[in-house]
Amino acid sequence: MLCQETIAEEGGMATQRKRYSAEFKARVALEALKGHKTVNELASTYGVHPAQITHWKHRLQQEMPEIFSARRAKREDAHEALQARLYQQIGQLKVELDWLKKKAGLVS
Repeated sequence: MLCQETIAEEGGMATQRKRYSAEFKARVALEALKGHKTVNELASTYGVHPAQITHWKHRLQQEMPEIFSARRAKREDAHEALQARLYQQIGQLKVELDWLKKKAGLVS
């Protein structure tokens, strides 16, 4: 769920810094967005500072529309890439056909 990482300080002492997974952040932010519990209740439940939960919640609200639009944009980009590849292949085949016709003496 969460990982911890050691960070050295100037005094030579090492402290533990909490690192949370993306799944954990998303779950906590979604619960905060739902509003069934207060931010302080969620903070005590998950052991995270309330300001951090609020930050994750705002970030989720800002990036949510991009989640759905990104999927559509990827699909459109894939379609355009396929279309460009196919047009390139058609052009190459046409050039090859014209060359073969010329070599065979079929072009007048």
